[in-house]
Amino acid sequence: MKANYKFSNLCGTVYRQGNIIFTPDGNSVLSPVGNRISVFDLVNNKSRTLPAENRKNIAVVALSPDGNILISVDEDGRALLVNFRRGVVLHHVNFKKPVKAIQFAPDGKYVAVSHGPHVQVWKTPNHLLREFAPFTLHRTYTGHHDDVVSIQWTSDSSCFISTSRDMTARLYTLNPVEGFRPKTFTGHKDVLLNAFVSSDGQHVYTISRDGAVFTWKSKDADNLDEDSQDEGSSTGLSDHEDTFANTRWGIHSRHYFNQERIRVTSAVWHSPSNLLIVGFSSGVFGLWEMPSFINIHTLSISQEKISSIAINPSGEWLAFGATKLGQLLVWEWQSESYILKQQGHYFDMNTLSYSSDGQYIATGGDDGKVKVWNSSSGFCFITFTEHSSSVTCVEFAKHGQVLFSCSLDGTVRAFDLIRYRNFRIFTSPSPVQFTALAVDPSGEVVAAGSSDSFEVYMWSVQTGKLLEILTGHEGPISSLAFSPTGNLIASSSWDKTVRLWSVFGRSHSVEPFQLNSDVLSLTFRPDGKELAASTLDGQITFWNISEGRQTGVIEGRKDISGGRKADDRITAANNSSGKSFSSLAYTADGTCLIAGGNSKYVILYDVREAVMVKKFQISENLSLEGTQEFLDNRMVTEAGPLAAIDSRGDESDLEDREDKTLPGASRGDLSVRRYRQEARVKSIRISPAGRSWAATTTEGLLIYSIDDTLMFDPFELDVDLTPQALLKVLHQKDFLRALIMGFRLNEKALVQRVYESIPKTDVPLLARQVPLVYLPELLRHMALRLERSPHVEYDLLWINALLLGHGRYLRDKSIDFATVFRAIQKGLSDLHQAIGINCDENMSVLSYLLDQGGLRYNFRS
Repeated sequence: MKANYKFSNLCGTVYRQGNIIFTPDGNSVLSPVGNRISVFDLVNNKSRTLPAENRKNIAVVALSPDGNILISVDEDGRALLVNFRRGVVLHHVNFKKPVKAIQFAPDGKYVAVSHGPHVQVWKTPNHLLREFAPFTLHRTYTGHHDDVVSIQWTSDSSCFISTSRDMTARLYTLNPVEGFRPKTFTGHKDVLLNAFVSSDGQHVYTISRDGAVFTWKSKDADNLDEDSQDEGSSTGLSDHEDTFANTRWGIHSRHYFNQERIRVTSAVWHSPSNLLIVGFSSGVFGLWEMPSFINIHTLSISQEKISSIAINPSGEWLAFGATKLGQLLVWEWQSESYILKQQGHYFDMNTLSYSSDGQYIATGGDDGKVKVWNSSSGFCFITFTEHSSSVTCVEFAKHGQVLFSCSLDGTVRAFDLIRYRNFRIFTSPSPVQFTALAVDPSGEVVAAGSSDSFEVYMWSVQTGKLLEILTGHEGPISSLAFSPTGNLIASSSWDKTVRLWSVFGRSHSVEPFQLNSDVLSLTFRPDGKELAASTLDGQITFWNISEGRQTGVIEGRKDISGGRKADDRITAANNSSGKSFSSLAYTADGTCLIAGGNSKYVILYDVREAVMVKKFQISENLSLEGTQEFLDNRMVTEAGPLAAIDSRGDESDLEDREDKTLPGASRGDLSVRRYRQEARVKSIRISPAGRSWAATTTEGLLIYSIDDTLMFDPFELDVDLTPQALLKVLHQKDFLRALIMGFRLNEKALVQRVYESIPKTDVPLLARQVPLVYLPELLRHMALRLERSPHVEYDLLWINALLLGHGRYLRDKSIDFATVFRAIQKGLSDLHQAIGINCDENMSVLSYLLDQGGLRYNFRS
């Protein structure tokens, strides 16, 4: 079992807070998700999350015009300089104050950053050079009396306009200009959210939070009042730049959105088409053509305020983010259609399950929704909202497109993933709350455990009838699992027992296993011969099913302990109370066990040796509780930790000071003054192919996959085995020997070159002659090629020849080859689906052409 898993994607969260931006080509959207950044490719329908992590939740991001440099700034003003194309952190910088706005100049040479009431302009670092201090301060601009809210550059990068909470906007030049005085735009009665310059430089538009839009135009010097402002020194500027900088501006017209009791929350400007896009606190957005202020388009897209708006360079797509609902929308306003519409779970994500081919991941949350995600693209493609309370468990049927879920609303539901409907509802004779769910391997029986009656209920999926009620537990049922062989069901409970029920046999025997603490979760080994259970005291216990005896114990409390909360009186090293594993999962080959729980760590154990193989930290976000090992004494005051003090009453705006939460609707401890989420893992699963694992965490749905890109793992390597020797053998057309040499070197490029050089007529013979020791690698190579290679017929010919030539051996070693078989199955199903879509499209085009041809023939006749 390989342990080189690496962070791959963050699916369950699509937007958290901050600003949304488009890439320069307009095909992708960058969205802050906690302390990471997700990239949504709208053309290829894929998403990825950059591996770089900020210290805290990201407040603002900026991307250079060439798309090479990304700057992400967290809530404290600490920034990361990231190579966007590689996702590698180049430098760290601390701006020492919270940053509200950051903007690259159109030429990419400078970046403007808000610094309280000031604006700092820095020279853009070179992403190709390694420097000790790459950030060089160009100038600091003063004049505002309150925090700067936004910064906008002119198209020639010579000037920029900043807006502030002091209800003014100021125009500055990048370099000093002789006789220039920074221009001040006043007259608004509320905070100025943004200011924009028209493409021809003749108009300036300022938008305030109360819905006022002022259009500014140049006017004669005699009609404008003189303001006593500092003059700058001279510098060499072009005539156009000098003219714009010395223009005297006056209000040309005033416009109002006239939205009663609704405020403007965000605005963006598209200079080539003179379009102003404005988002409101009611979830409505609108497009206005300037300077005539003609409303082109208005639409309500959310029930909460629109936090951020972005428009792509072509002006066709609009991206919206809503913080409270976690929504991310991309709207094509001309055709009035959605390009992207994604939303994560409103509350915590509780559970997950992989489909049998590993293509889909289902999640359930406290918001009562069941979402199904595509594991390769990272997008949610269906949401089921039938449950009226928290979803506690979801499970895929081993065969067929059926998904089961149980909830605290007292129902177990079955969903059809072909027609996307809830086709069966299972209920108990008396209302109970279901906390555990299991589906037998045949998909004919579903079982659920309750937390209040302490019983296990079993139903027939075909008829929906209740088959049996299993009684005997004396505490809430915490977990259920069917044996992979299908003849046993295991249940765990808070009564410190695990029970094995022989439900399909004549004896209906029950075998209890007693433990020392409450049992939180259990799982069967893939071959069904071993059972593992985790308890509240941090132990993982193993039993041999056939002999009914305990085979081993792992003391995991010290492994999972770590992370100190702000109000903890004990250090993280000595505080292991409450640290336990709430979810377990065996790897596909059954040699390792992965576990997660009330901690920031996910642990991978070797079952036979009972040792820890690797420890994964799910988050380094300091905005969450329990992510740091040592507390900072500077953040502790006489009133307690600074993070626990509610500072809403100090906000300057009324809506920020108000606490609108209903009594009893808060999350967490109701006695604390401020609640912070805690880093923890609620559920963890390994994909059937064993190439990745996923966990539902406080941050969302984290996916880790095996990283093969930088791994050098040679097999039977000797001195004479070199790439040059391999190419020489390939030139002699000794294909079998060259293929074996490629696998011994474990160089993917060389293996692919040899593989594609083999003639189609030689494939059946070579497939039978492949040594058995190289068979897993060759089949795994086939599975990867099915996802990426255009040579479909050639790959299928190889797979067919290998299965025919080594069928008996593969059948005898089916458990060892389970991960490879599932990977091939996933590739074949994806291929079948893609071919089906292409065939349907071709059929519709051909039928259209035939209909048009018939009409043309009739017209001529």
